[in-house]
Amino acid sequence: MTSTTHSPSDLRIPDDVAKQIVLPEGHRDDARLFEAYRWLREHNPLGVAEVDGYDPIYLVSKHADIMEIERQPDIFTSAGGEDKGRFNPILANQAGDAFTKSINNGSLRILETLTYLDPPEHTVIKDIAADWFRPNNLKRWEDTIRTLARESVDRLLATDGTIDFVKDFALQYPLHVIMSLFGVPESDEPRMMALTQEFFGTADPDAARADVEPLTPDAAAKQWVATIQDFYAYFDGLLMDRRANPTGDLASIISTAKDENGEYFAKEVAYGYFIAIATAGHDTTSSTMAGAVHALAGNPGLLERLQGDLSLVPNLVNEALRWASPVKHFMRTALRPYELRGREIVPGDRFMLLYQSGNRDAEVFDRPDVFDIDRRPNRHIAFGYGPHMCIGQHLAKLELKIMFETLLPRLRAVHLAGDTKFIQTNFVGGLKNMPVELEFDPR
Repeated sequence: MTSTTHSPSDLRIPDDVAKQIVLPEGHRDDARLFEAYRWLREHNPLGVAEVDGYDPIYLVSKHADIMEIERQPDIFTSAGGEDKGRFNPILANQAGDAFTKSINNGSLRILETLTYLDPPEHTVIKDIAADWFRPNNLKRWEDTIRTLARESVDRLLATDGTIDFVKDFALQYPLHVIMSLFGVPESDEPRMMALTQEFFGTADPDAARADVEPLTPDAAAKQWVATIQDFYAYFDGLLMDRRANPTGDLASIISTAKDENGEYFAKEVAYGYFIAIATAGHDTTSSTMAGAVHALAGNPGLLERLQGDLSLVPNLVNEALRWASPVKHFMRTALRPYELRGREIVPGDRFMLLYQSGNRDAEVFDRPDVFDIDRRPNRHIAFGYGPHMCIGQHLAKLELKIMFETLLPRLRAVHLAGDTKFIQTNFVGGLKNMPVELEFDPR
């Protein structure tokens, strides 16, 4: 960022606020994190964070500004526009980016996945699986998902109700759903779970890999790359099997996709899709589910109301998505001059889009810090906005709707039974631990 290396006083964000948001460890304390977001929105909604070890970046805290940036990929690139791989669409420190470039021919494009692409290339790759994720196609899978939800709830009912809701339930169901629809054998699901936690938990000591030296400046980037390579090794077998023996599942659709010349897309394109589906395809749904149950634990009247009218479940899902916002950020970079909120933007300026903050913007949401299923309209941006809006959003909503329709009638009460903990990450994540005591309806 050239224009803000030495920020004027009206641009620079106080160090404590900047560190709370930029550093992964700041996301362990949910209360302080959301207070930092609130401070930004009220005092410096488009300010510059200067944190040691990181390039200076704009923190974009307002709903309208996030949408303005997201809808213009020709101005605010995800990864570099024509100069592919120049920028990282996920915030990393300087040491991490330097390591990635050192092992990737000077490029930060470490994955051939939608996150790292800009239109028109992004559009071509997204279209490979776009039809599969449309609501009309997903209706074919509703009975399958409902069966998986019933099986998950039945296993829960077989316990005494004293569980860690995140580890013992919320993580399991979405993983089983997406792997079943994807075509990954159930026996391999534990491997997918472990790799997902390593993939999104690069800054969390509890998810550290044994083959990466901890606490070094580039440890997170090294873990990211090592986990990607493990995913590649696993998914190569799946890719080749589906090309030889397509079954019609999602893995087959991606594996057998061909480019405009009638040739298979490069293996790396399929790997990128597979990794996105195997990670974000369930982790974000788990975080949203846990956030919703955490909210219900503090509002027994809401649980009773939902049980009396399950037609309100889609409202619960939408509000849970706003509330949890498990995708915390993506990065964008200006390709040409622009004016945003009175700031003169120059090419190379970097922007951290704070979706959690945008989803608590009082200019958009009445009483934003209240969990309210009656919110109308609920214009949350938990799935992003514009061309990069999440391809799997309809599947995530369907999974959550079916699970709550299945689970809520069997619950009499939800009690928090200990301290909750959050994943140490500034990228994708939510609750890591949530001890609860569940009372079941005996019917």
